[in-house]
Amino acid sequence: QVQLVESGGGLVQAGGSLRLSCAASGRTFSNFGMGWFRQAPGKEREFVAGITGSGYSTYYADSVKGRFTISRDNAKRTVYLQMSSLKPEDTAVYYCAASPNSVYFTQAKGYDSWGQGTQVTVSS
Repeated sequence: QVQLVESGGGLVQAGGSLRLSCAASGRTFSNFGMGWFRQAPGKEREFVAGITGSGYSTYYADSVKGRFTISRDNAKRTVYLQMSSLKPEDTAVYYCAASPNSVYFTQAKGYDSWGQGTQVTVSS
């Protein structure tokens, strides 16, 4: 498994930006895909963005497409989620997750390691 630690959450006004980071330790970082998920109070955990181990392929939920960007720095063993034009409905705990192989998945069950989560709150 992989150990994951998220950081970068906080309180921001609508229209603002935040960058989340997820630092990984354990197996070779470039060998596994990564995903970002979020969970708002009373709602199920939902897929936000995914990236392959190489970083060449990314995918986004429709709700964040054009506003969020996922990237990774394999030398630093870190994946990022740049969030712009934030909306109150983006408020949630954000989790990063590592898949057991080089691809990403849009379903949470595809991942075998999870971070502890970081709170993002967007005020109107």
